[in-house]
Amino acid sequence: MIPSKFGQFIKQDERFFQTLQQLQQSTLEILIQVSLLFFLVWYLIANFLGESVNLPQLSVSLIPAVLGSWWASRLLARRLGVALTIWMAGLIVLMGLSGYFFQRPDLLLFLLPLPMIGALIIEWWYGALVIAVLMAETWLLGNALPPGSSSTVYLQVILLGGGIGVTAGWAVSRSLLVASSWAMEGYHKAQTEMEEARKNRLELKQTQDELLHANTELSRLTERLKILYQVAEEARQVKEQFVANVSHELRTPLNMIISFSEMIMNSPRSYGVDLPSDLMADIAAIQRNSRHLSKLVNDVLSLSQIEAGRMGLTRAWASLTEIVDEAVTAVGALYKSKKLYLETDLPQDLPVVFCDSTRVRQVVLNLLSNAGRFTEKGGVSIKATQDAEFIIISVADTGPGISADHQDKVFQPFQQLDGLVQRRYGGSGLGLSISKNFVELHGGKMWFESEDGVGTTFYFSLPIVEPVKMDYSSGGAKRWFNPYQSYEVRGPRFAEHPAVVPRYVVLEDSEVLTQIIERFITQVEVCRVRKVEDAIAELDRSPAQALLINEAAITSNDDLTKKISDLPYGTPVISCWLASDDDVAHRLGATRYLVKPIDRERLLRTIAEMGDEIQTILIVDDHPEALQLFARMLHNSDKNYRVLQANNARRALDLLNTRKPDLLLLDLIMPEMDGFQLLQEKRVNPGIKDIPTIIISSQDPSGEPVVTDAIRVRRSGGLSVRELLTCIQAFSEILMPSAQPVDQE
Repeated sequence: MIPSKFGQFIKQDERFFQTLQQLQQSTLEILIQVSLLFFLVWYLIANFLGESVNLPQLSVSLIPAVLGSWWASRLLARRLGVALTIWMAGLIVLMGLSGYFFQRPDLLLFLLPLPMIGALIIEWWYGALVIAVLMAETWLLGNALPPGSSSTVYLQVILLGGGIGVTAGWAVSRSLLVASSWAMEGYHKAQTEMEEARKNRLELKQTQDELLHANTELSRLTERLKILYQVAEEARQVKEQFVANVSHELRTPLNMIISFSEMIMNSPRSYGVDLPSDLMADIAAIQRNSRHLSKLVNDVLSLSQIEAGRMGLTRAWASLTEIVDEAVTAVGALYKSKKLYLETDLPQDLPVVFCDSTRVRQVVLNLLSNAGRFTEKGGVSIKATQDAEFIIISVADTGPGISADHQDKVFQPFQQLDGLVQRRYGGSGLGLSISKNFVELHGGKMWFESEDGVGTTFYFSLPIVEPVKMDYSSGGAKRWFNPYQSYEVRGPRFAEHPAVVPRYVVLEDSEVLTQIIERFITQVEVCRVRKVEDAIAELDRSPAQALLINEAAITSNDDLTKKISDLPYGTPVISCWLASDDDVAHRLGATRYLVKPIDRERLLRTIAEMGDEIQTILIVDDHPEALQLFARMLHNSDKNYRVLQANNARRALDLLNTRKPDLLLLDLIMPEMDGFQLLQEKRVNPGIKDIPTIIISSQDPSGEPVVTDAIRVRRSGGLSVRELLTCIQAFSEILMPSAQPVDQE
């Protein structure tokens, strides 16, 4: 029913195709109704005019047309082509019978529109087929009529009129379909463009929303970054100040320990008695570890001063050859004891350098000491070269070298290649970091080249500075200025007004919260009490900033809320949960937690609290001197403990399973398998899980990054809206700080 040229294109749009079919169906339906009405009116008019009509013959003629129209109407919705054929067949039979019955072949001329209708609805070939049928019917009717009724003229009229109708129908249908196809193509194009425009508009809206969200997040992250930078900077400054203070405080007792141990070792008879060899060995261990700790403290102090920008250089003109010779002399004993060679290759014409000779000597000495400690065979060579701007010193050894995996960590503080290297060669991991900072303070650089298994060469450079010619001829104060030292204008100093020291009352049985406050908050007064009544009395005696309650360290808190509901002076209450050492021990699966250093009385008292059935004690520590120290403490007690020793966790597990000791003294930090893993293995082993454990560690639980996860604040009388909002802002600013707004002028 659709021209083949456009059928496939039109069928691409299902809705348009269905609309076209509905149009064809409605058109044919109208034609059927109009044709029936037309012939009926014609029949009535003919009878009304009194013409001689044979009613039976007329009825016979109408039956095919009526039946064909009814049947065609039923088939319209399903088979349009069949319906059209049946309808036309009924009309053709009607006119054929009417022409035969009424001797009127001219009635066939009423069928001339049928070819055009067929061409319009179906195709041109359908119209041609209708013409052929009409011509055949005309020819048959002409032969059936009496002589004198010629059908030749009618045949010509039907052929000519039908051909014109078919041509017109085909042309009209083609034009309509072409126009429809163009319209549909334009509609599809417009619809596609509209969809693309809608999609682009939606994508643009989404992009705008995402961009706005990204800008908001970027602004928030930028603000957060500024705050985090400020917090990190403040933390760095606090860390540096803390390290510097602690290092200074440790120097005096360390010097006393080193001095007394040296006196005992060098002059044992000055005490009037012969000291036993075991005691001398213990004192030697004390002296050795004290010296190591003293060096570590000095390194930490130097590093903190460098990072804080407080390390000054006392520059003067110095001979680099003399500095190297002094360092070589200082390490000579080390190289001789290990039978290593130490070669120097310094040009005679090395210029003097403007430097801090003490710091440069420390750099050279550190490089030579490291090379000597790590080299087992061969030796070390130190050379000096110069170019137009720098003097370059190199220290090359024949040691084990540095693997590529560890080379990026060489200059980082507290870095060792691994635990085995630290145990074998010693050192704190600060020497190279400090030396690099010393060189950079002079305006030079430090780097190294290393090949694993072959050796390592460290280099550092010092800038060559031309001596400044002093002009002593100028008069006045200018001639007293040192050209190598920068001067700063100093303003007058005024004494600060004394401030009122904040006071806190701490309610707890232990001293965890009290120690943290005293350790990290300066210029503060802390009063610790164990009972609520004592806290109220202290607050009544002297006002305080707040009553601090450590709920983890209160044995009895019956009616605590009621008792603190009306404190003197409206003192606020801040409650938190700070676990003590023993709480940490219970979480780890142990009984007690002791933080090093531990004296003899404290250790024996803690063991005695475990019960009188303790006879055999297993000590686990990776430091041999720690094993020796704790074993001597236990041997010298009046309990006559049997002592087992293990220098690693694997050995400790074997002894726990085979010897079944009554008590385990455990260090947490050990290489390979540590104390935490040992406690896990012990917890899942039914045979040893009930053995009590005392943790002996240098890790202080109160020094962990997170010590509590909740705090509660309350005050008798409640808080006003302003006070509530102020507290909310203060807490949110501390827990999630935000940048302060900048005034824009």
